[in-house]
Amino acid sequence: MSDKKTVNTEKMDRLLAEQRSYIAQRESGYREKSLTLYPWICGRCSREFTRTNLRELTVHHRDHNHDNNPSDGSNWELLCVYCHDEEHTKFVDFVRYGSTEQTEVAAATFSPFADLKEKMKQDSSKKP
Repeated sequence: MSDKKTVNTEKMDRLLAEQRSYIAQRESGYREKSLTLYPWICGRCSREFTRTNLRELTVHHRDHNHDNNPSDGSNWELLCVYCHDEEHTKFVDFVRYGSTEQTEVAAATFSPFADLKEKMKQDSSKKP
């Protein structure tokens, strides 16, 4: 039983290492290109970055396809980690709910104080 767990753990560790290596290799290409193409500024909040905090600047794929990496950078934008998370949250909401835009809500028609004066008259007439 423990031999089977060891084999599964080793296999899982190997698969995770391969996946990490693949992601790092893929990212190093387009990340380095995007950092040379664009100024080190978040495309949403305009936060500026230097070499000391550059790790907080991410490359966002506009079409959400991480394999679509044209050399002209037309599918990329640099976003800080916070704006990048917000962008992906909007995408997840779009996939889940169908739209990220607010739907127009009809104005409220109920008026709780519409006949307040009349009710107060009725109340005062009931008092002795």
